[in-house]
Amino acid sequence: MRPVTEVVTEFDERIEKWLEPRRSATLDDVMYGVSSAADHALLWLALGAARTVRRNDLAWGGRYLGMLVGESAVTNTVKLMTRRVRPQEHFSHDDPLPHQMRRPITSSFPSGHAVTAFTAAAVLSRGSRLAPLYYGLATTIAASRVYTRVHHASDGVAGIALGLALGSVARRLVR
Repeated sequence: MRPVTEVVTEFDERIEKWLEPRRSATLDDVMYGVSSAADHALLWLALGAARTVRRNDLAWGGRYLGMLVGESAVTNTVKLMTRRVRPQEHFSHDDPLPHQMRRPITSSFPSGHAVTAFTAAAVLSRGSRLAPLYYGLATTIAASRVYTRVHHASDGVAGIALGLALGSVARRLVR
């Protein structure tokens, strides 16, 4: 039986190899832009604020905000425990990243953008006909972090899994 780290590394390398010929200027614009928009959960905060205003429900908005704070605390605790190094391509130059995307300095595992995206999508989608759009946006954000080479593919998968788990809890707390 092969060590888990070897299997994970092979998975990450296969995804990167598959992704490389598919990169383009158009996809760069989309992926760097989406990734930047999701920094610090700003996109998900805006979507939650819009829902709070539309429903005129400040209590829901406060619970949603608390959920995002709690999710961030859990995610950053996991990052501190793992301290995984980001993909080497992330460090290959010091040039500014496109679309003013910031260069992360925290651990690579798990993808915080993916955790936040799937946790928020789970909460926002509850009882909403926009559920497929929320999850589609979450998927795009998770993929953007791998595309932009700030995360390994396995970081994204782990972020999605953690986000779905936290989202199932958060759905019960943010009604």
